[in-house]
Amino acid sequence: MNKPEKKSPELQLNRERSKSFRFFWAAITLMLITILISGCAGISENTTAPGVTLTLNPTGQGKEVTSGVQLLVLLTVLSLAPSILILATSFTRIVIVLSLLRNAIGTPTAPPNQVIIGLALLLTFFSMSPIIAKINDEAIKPYSANLIDQDTFLKKTMDPIREFMFKNTREKDLELFLSVNKSPRPNSMEDIDTIVLMPAFVISELKTAFTMGFVIYVPFLIIDMVVSSILLSMGMMMMPPSLVSLPFKLLLFVMVDGWYLISRSLLLSFKV
Repeated sequence: MNKPEKKSPELQLNRERSKSFRFFWAAITLMLITILISGCAGISENTTAPGVTLTLNPTGQGKEVTSGVQLLVLLTVLSLAPSILILATSFTRIVIVLSLLRNAIGTPTAPPNQVIIGLALLLTFFSMSPIIAKINDEAIKPYSANLIDQDTFLKKTMDPIREFMFKNTREKDLELFLSVNKSPRPNSMEDIDTIVLMPAFVISELKTAFTMGFVIYVPFLIIDMVVSSILLSMGMMMMPPSLVSLPFKLLLFVMVDGWYLISRSLLLSFKV
């Protein structure tokens, strides 16, 4: 007969850590989606802002948390919201590709960083809009109408984003963090904790972004090599090749409608 496996303290610690991480991650994600939906929908003139109070009422039950304490927790973890936006969405791939494109053209300050970040955010919101709409319909609206409890709400909030990350994560990266975390062999995607999924998703996005950046670099590199060879054959060794090749690279990028091609490639590269 097979003896029952004993749970090691390291495995129990990993599970407790993943549960706490899952709660904070879902809370931050909820705040981001709520802010985005409220900003896009706007506020009507007849709508009045609800009052918010922070109260502590002893109930005698350790598991029950008042709404005021929940609000305090959400405001506390709000400082981590930019990191979640960068690491759990399509923002990482988009901003890296746009930055590599700017370096490949040879204009390190044009477009400026504000334009690059702004365009990356807009493309991120556009590519994630189906997921945001799904979370709004299946989690936020039912929870606001008191149709689902808090546990179901957190699960329905995280499931669409986890599904997005699973579709864009390589199995090799997942196996790496599962082995490092000493997690048991998962039978399905539900058995993989978010604390394992997120770093695997990030390094998969980095690999994809640098692969796309390499492809973007090739045509501009060819232009630099041709211009450098021409200048060398003419004996103009003191003339910087980058200064001469920059107008040709800009002309090539404009003629092929580069911004359209880059935006289209980025949006179609995600599996939503």
